[in-house]
Amino acid sequence: MSGRPDSDTGPETVDSEAAADQDGTEDPADGEEDARRARWTAAGTGAALTLAGLAAALLRLTRSAPALAPAAYAAGAAVCAAAAVLGSRGRTRRALWLLVAGAMVMALGDQFD
Repeated sequence: MSGRPDSDTGPETVDSEAAADQDGTEDPADGEEDARRARWTAAGTGAALTLAGLAAALLRLTRSAPALAPAAYAAGAAVCAAAAVLGSRGRTRRALWLLVAGAMVMALGDQFD
């Protein structure tokens, strides 16, 4: 059996209640910061995918592509816009699923091209 040379082999009689108190407490500000970061990420990603979908729809409209391609890009952009709104309101799990669905609709539009 090999172990790290810097491992501590000190006594294992630690006060279990004190250890549980140290491990179980979290700073509430950390959770708020994580939630804020998740909201910003969902809203920013949704906005970026919305702009990309609208740009792709406009590019497909100017070329001789089937009408289904720009419609799929525009529909995917609308779904991503809804995800950005949900993400900014704190519904990040639903926003993630909508972002995935919107990207899949835009990928389907790429297949029509």
